[in-house]
Amino acid sequence: MENIKEMLGLMQQNLSKVLGMANLTITWVDIVEILIISFLFYHILLWIKSTRAWNLFKGIMVVLLFVVVAAFFQMSTILWIAENTFNVGLIALVIIFQPELRKALENLGDKNIITKLFNLNKAEVKKFSDHTIDELIKAVYAMGKVKTGALIVIEDEILLNEYIRTGIDVDAVVSSQLLINIFEKNTPLHDGAIIMRGDRVVSATCYLPLSDSLGLSKELGTRHRAAVGISEVSDSLTIIVSEETGNVSIALRGQIYRNVDADFLKEKLQYMQNRNHEVTRMELLKRRFKNEK
Repeated sequence: MENIKEMLGLMQQNLSKVLGMANLTITWVDIVEILIISFLFYHILLWIKSTRAWNLFKGIMVVLLFVVVAAFFQMSTILWIAENTFNVGLIALVIIFQPELRKALENLGDKNIITKLFNLNKAEVKKFSDHTIDELIKAVYAMGKVKTGALIVIEDEILLNEYIRTGIDVDAVVSSQLLINIFEKNTPLHDGAIIMRGDRVVSATCYLPLSDSLGLSKELGTRHRAAVGISEVSDSLTIIVSEETGNVSIALRGQIYRNVDADFLKEKLQYMQNRNHEVTRMELLKRRFKNEK
């Protein structure tokens, strides 16, 4: 605590020297206030980026740019329209994004957030094990042999809770037997996608966004378009087993790789497994401000 006070005192002295010519005074309370506002603003931006509000935010930035240009050139009509729609726009944003705002406030009220904030030592983030990779490969090619359709989404850094909530909770350790049983025809959980987080199947029968890319082949069905769709809005990897041909494909970063073999699939899974394997506790805290369950 003493070290923090000394640091704040030093910052106060330096800022006072800089602002001395303007006859401004600054106290350690002002410094703390600036830090708090910066912290909240930073995490609000993180929250915006991890939800569908991100595209809206970028659109608002474009509109504000036009307003700045209009103000510079004194375009009175545009400025009048912007002024009279500002308050209505704020109310509309609150109504449209009420679920996201509610979730963000719930995250801020999490009782564990303060203790995790000051735990800055390194922590290893476990994505999934080699055993999980082996079980995945074993299951998808076994289903391919008997032409059992499957759609398996593997979550990476971007949380997929928005889509997990559309399915049925499973929360089970990944195994080839489990995956085969889930996608067995005429079973309650076979329709839709399953979503994996780490070494566990989190949810089944999940709905995914369909890609509207014109570059996709017309012969691809809903399952493949859903796989590409989720890869366009996240950094996940999705495995598809075709019900018609039994071929295994993967979707990653908006691209689909068709008819892949086991070696290619294993290579992609291992790359995903080892990417950004170690992060700080502060980075883990940032993820809590995403659209968490």
